[in-house]
Amino acid sequence: MFYTYVLMSSKDNELYVGFSKDLKNRITEHNKGLVNATKNRRPLKVVYYEACLSYSKAVEREKSLKTGFGRAYLKRRL
Repeated sequence: MFYTYVLMSSKDNELYVGFSKDLKNRITEHNKGLVNATKNRRPLKVVYYEACLSYSKAVEREKSLKTGFGRAYLKRRL
């Protein structure tokens, strides 16, 4: 399984969208500051995730959530 996930920064309340094969480990990496895109926005918490059957579907979903329509979808869901 692959996961598309959304994190919210407790520092600035902004969202970060990503994907990973190992969701638990990836979240740990984000919160330890090992990911450049989020290291200055810690702590982060998972606010949404989806499981996908393939790498390509997870990447496709990540790209979808990063669009204007995707951000609007997340606002309605969260």
